[in-house]
Amino acid sequence: MTSHLIRDARLVPLAPGEEAPDRPLYLHVERGVVSAVGPALARPDGVEESDAEGRWLIPGMWDQHVHLAQWTLASQRLDLGGARSPEDVTRAVAERIAEWPDHPVIGWGHRSGGWDRDVTVSELDVVSGDTPVVLISGDGHHAWLNTTALMHLAMPVRDSVVREAEWFAAYARLSTLVGDDGTSPEAYRRTLEHAASMGIVGIVDFEFSGGAREWAERWAAGADLLKIRMATYADTLEEVIAAGLRTGHALPGCGGRATMGPLKIISDGSLNTRTAWCCEPYADAHRLEYPSGQPNLSGDELRVLLARAHESGLEVATHAIGDAAVAEALASYAATGARGSIEHAQMVGRDDVKRMAELGIRASIQPAHLLDDRDLTEKIWGDRSERCFAFRWMLDDGVELAMGSDAPVSALDPWLAIAAAVHRSGDERAPWHPAQSLTPREALAASVDGQPMVQPGSRGDLVLLDRDPLEESGDSAATAELLRTMPVAATFVDGTAVHDVR
Repeated sequence: MTSHLIRDARLVPLAPGEEAPDRPLYLHVERGVVSAVGPALARPDGVEESDAEGRWLIPGMWDQHVHLAQWTLASQRLDLGGARSPEDVTRAVAERIAEWPDHPVIGWGHRSGGWDRDVTVSELDVVSGDTPVVLISGDGHHAWLNTTALMHLAMPVRDSVVREAEWFAAYARLSTLVGDDGTSPEAYRRTLEHAASMGIVGIVDFEFSGGAREWAERWAAGADLLKIRMATYADTLEEVIAAGLRTGHALPGCGGRATMGPLKIISDGSLNTRTAWCCEPYADAHRLEYPSGQPNLSGDELRVLLARAHESGLEVATHAIGDAAVAEALASYAATGARGSIEHAQMVGRDDVKRMAELGIRASIQPAHLLDDRDLTEKIWGDRSERCFAFRWMLDDGVELAMGSDAPVSALDPWLAIAAAVHRSGDERAPWHPAQSLTPREALAASVDGQPMVQPGSRGDLVLLDRDPLEESGDSAATAELLRTMPVAATFVDGTAVHDVR
């Protein structure tokens, strides 16, 4: 770990009651921790020194919800985010196959929840022939495959999309179709370098993967730039427990910066697929096999998993998007004493927010999702939209917020998430349910892994910004634009620069 003296940095207050010092300060990072902060510090012999030149200094940012392999692969996939109909998709697939006839087509990003009809395998077969085609929805919860791809991935042939648990299991086999060059250590390193350029020092990785062994291999091959917390899933839980890994423990072979994270449980589905489990039916329930969505696990199954993780020293991250799923997850945390988070908490009941605070369960939120889900939410959840992305309720009730992207569902960009939390609109329209907005200070505080303003004892994970991140400019739209375009001058992990454009 580098010993580093940074001079003339403006500290940014984050916690309630904190005030910014009235002048730039020096700080000394030693053995990965800020050891001193003051108006003038002498540089010990052999210590690296750099000049912040009056820039603003914040704690390093964390993305608390990333599917890292999928995000790393996203740049190589057919971008279907702009598709507005099944015909748009099949046209794009046909064009890709005409350009690259000998290559499988992996697409990402279409959002069929707003389309006026369901898609079929047959229409994809017409434009693809024998070329395997796998089109992953923008929420990651279903995929539209052609017959060739279904057969290659050993799934029953059908004329409909593959959803939820069946798709999650099939995704793990996708490398048999396309290889794994896109998730090489070199590709991971490029992804981590890009994250560092935005001020990210750490990532909670929710990828379906080979676990600690794969991370050790990546680490040895150079994908060691940032801090990583690796999640596990139910199918590998016993392996993790048998290996003696507990939340916070260092992963073997990763030098202490990659650690064991939580058990991830996907308790319900998503808005786009109408599989998020709700207390009331969807507006278009007549189209659905399950009018209110459905849980992926029974209450008893959920409690068994939480109890097993808790007794084994693991936190739990429970994916729950619908209000019924959130309520059931909280009941399970209460029954088992497990600790951790609700991932997404997209639609919540007012009383459940209070219960989340009482139980000390974090809300792991992805504000950029509201930009994509606004219109569909209004269409199929109607008046319940006022209870969606309820960040103000959560913060006011004392729920700890931990922000992330859910990349590749949204971009791995903390400033996009912060801007969305502040302005709650991504276009010319007025903010959506602005009463649930956060201030820039609150949104930034939810993005730094619980760290207060930099002070002695703070982690040596730091970010220098060319602009004051707490600057507000007239209205929330202008403030959001300042946040989305925030220039990052330097990012430090344990006192070592991992990005520096000064």
